[in-house]
Amino acid sequence: MAKAFFVLDDGRIFEGRSWAAMGKTFGEAVFQTGMTGYQETLTDPSYHKQVVVMTAPHIGNTGVNDFDNESKKYWVAGFVVRNPSTLTSNWRSENDLEAELIEQGIVGIQGVDTRAITRHLRDRGAMRVGIFSGENLTREEMVIEVRKQPAMAGAYLCADVSTPSTYVVPAIGQKRFTVAALDLGIKGATPRAMAERGIEVHVMPFDSTFEDIQAISPDGVFLSNGPGDPATMTATIDLVREILIAEVPVFGICFGHQILGRALGFETYKLQFGHRGINQPVMDKRTGKVEITAHNHGFALKAPTEGVFTTVFGPGQVTHVCLNDDVVEGLELSERGAFSVQYHPEAAAGPHDAAYLFDRFVQVMEKYPRKVATH
Repeated sequence: MAKAFFVLDDGRIFEGRSWAAMGKTFGEAVFQTGMTGYQETLTDPSYHKQVVVMTAPHIGNTGVNDFDNESKKYWVAGFVVRNPSTLTSNWRSENDLEAELIEQGIVGIQGVDTRAITRHLRDRGAMRVGIFSGENLTREEMVIEVRKQPAMAGAYLCADVSTPSTYVVPAIGQKRFTVAALDLGIKGATPRAMAERGIEVHVMPFDSTFEDIQAISPDGVFLSNGPGDPATMTATIDLVREILIAEVPVFGICFGHQILGRALGFETYKLQFGHRGINQPVMDKRTGKVEITAHNHGFALKAPTEGVFTTVFGPGQVTHVCLNDDVVEGLELSERGAFSVQYHPEAAAGPHDAAYLFDRFVQVMEKYPRKVATH
């Protein structure tokens, strides 16, 4: 088995063995602390251009299957594990994880201390990284190649992951509402969760116009998760402002939460190492209730966490904060049907503490019936 190298842009190198596809790959090094849900991570478009380090030592035990995919392909730039499972044991498994990674062309590395890497990233912050296997390069040459790569700050990635054309996920049972879901990197579980609540979901390209959205006369607009720097999404931010002016209910998650925040006039900033994984504690400031939530974000919103703030769309407030570091995790406009959270309420691999937010979206659409005229 060939040697492989995990090379960070600060010069730190971890030597392991080749695994999955061979070659070289580059991205932002991030760690994921979940012990389950590796397939959902691999197929989440939010991980585009990121090399994911799985902190848990044993990965691949349950294999992979088509149903658990969140999109049509694996989006991670690279995959890092300590001990990949040598066998697959699950009644739902349809393929071996490594075989699927090879088929998808995902370069990986095994045999490295992923917890040591996690500690390093926690202390130094997320940074550029390369995985090299089967490459005849010196250690210095590998570091130089990594340092030539673009950083995640300033990255405009939605065009890579969004649907090229609108598709419809029909409501399950009786149709109650129509929602325009702006695909910034949406996961498959999200429209399914809305469909289960009687919502017909029109998943639309990220660069859809207000007229495109108006044409389906939606009861609400959903802003999805996605990759990249929210500061680059100026056209989408302007679109959200048009939607708010029209007083159409809005629900944003993750990237969509950041875009809603910027539409309200707030700034975003790069976190030191981001929030990723399925064990992030978030408190609802209004009730004191704590939810364990699933995250994948490297940017966060700057907004006042105490009291009411004023926007051109009326008063608002921060509704949720992370208990680990006080990062803003949710906000709402108090007099309009607009709210957002920084995490994943669909969380296909769990936890499901935040699933009620889809029910809240239904309640908001009931309270604020649509005002957009049909064509």
